[in-house]
Amino acid sequence: MAYLPVVKVTVNFTDGPVFGYPFTLDSTEHGILGTNVLADSAAYVLDVSDQVTKITTKGGFNLIQDNFEVQTASVRVLDPNGTWNPQNALSPLFGLLLPLRKVQVSATYEGVEYYIFSGYTTAYNYTYPSSDQVFGYVDIECSDAFRLFNLANIAGVTGAADNQDTGTRINKILDTISWPHSMRVVATGGTETICQNDPGTNRTALQALQMVEFTEQGAMYLSTQGSVIFKSRAELMALSGQNPTIFNNDGIDISYKNITFALDDRLIINEASIQNIGGAVQSVFNAESVATYFPHTLTQQNVLAKTDADALNIARNYVGTRAFTSIRISDITLDLNTPNYNAGIIAALSLDYFHTVQITNEAQATSSGYSTITKTLQVMGVDHEITTDTWNVVITTSEPIVGSFILNSSIYGVIGDPNHLSVLAY
Repeated sequence: MAYLPVVKVTVNFTDGPVFGYPFTLDSTEHGILGTNVLADSAAYVLDVSDQVTKITTKGGFNLIQDNFEVQTASVRVLDPNGTWNPQNALSPLFGLLLPLRKVQVSATYEGVEYYIFSGYTTAYNYTYPSSDQVFGYVDIECSDAFRLFNLANIAGVTGAADNQDTGTRINKILDTISWPHSMRVVATGGTETICQNDPGTNRTALQALQMVEFTEQGAMYLSTQGSVIFKSRAELMALSGQNPTIFNNDGIDISYKNITFALDDRLIINEASIQNIGGAVQSVFNAESVATYFPHTLTQQNVLAKTDADALNIARNYVGTRAFTSIRISDITLDLNTPNYNAGIIAALSLDYFHTVQITNEAQATSSGYSTITKTLQVMGVDHEITTDTWNVVITTSEPIVGSFILNSSIYGVIGDPNHLSVLAY
């Protein structure tokens, strides 16, 4: 049996959004240039790894809403001494148990540290012991920075201007809410869409960021280390062609514990109406799909693109990739306690959004033979459920969220198949 990774959980009680141990002079552990951040020497980062008994993380891309959701985590910490009791005035944490303190979860395996979650506390749910023989514990509830962006209201974007590319506009929005430059990986210069000036309307920073994301038809999300990631449409298309991590239930490739299939109409879009600010409505529909499934309509106004041609291309992309449906693999579950599971553990810890996976399921034999399905998909979420004895990882998958035609690809280089997502992209 492969040994499980070593989990590390830290709670950083200092103000500000930046993660990491503060830089402390003359410290061999926290005085490393290029690793630690300049901070007050009184900063308090607490490692609670040996007290944690359960960790759950959830989040990822919402296929129905067509955007990334806030990622959440719940960390259960045993508390035999009442340290985490917010009413204990004698606790060294008294007065420090505030909302929006920083929490990071990582796992080290074969000498490599993989981050699982970076976010901010939203609640400390303390459970008191029912008897002297039972320890109290606290469930620390956390959310990533999407929560912060959703709490920050803006009326305008500092430095916004006409003819900015989408990556630059993302940076301007982050500047407006003073998001640290060290916590951004934003595509600029290579983005595919030019924006008109910011409308200056009242909305949350998250709404402003997600409108730019929609305008680009790119992706904006938080990394497991807490940084804002913004990928252009071209970057997403390029990721569709990367070499996949292969999962199979044949006993040869990486095995999985469970697999979930779906055949439904939830992802169908056969009518789309997209309108730029100040532009004309651009509508596209697929008559065959409407006749088969009834109308499934996407409507989006106030798009920031410069031209009606851009809005029309967005509408074409949605209908071209989602007019028809077929059986899909929603997710697979990996059990990291599986014997000889080294490759599975590394996959569970290293797979990230838009990484390519190939999943094969060979069903039980019937009188007519085996029923086999193979799908090449992208990772759109990685959820962990960890206890002292178990570790299950649910990998959510999807067809590429931006359709593209890739030459010489047997998967994304097919034209004319109504159930296939290969389309000529813009």
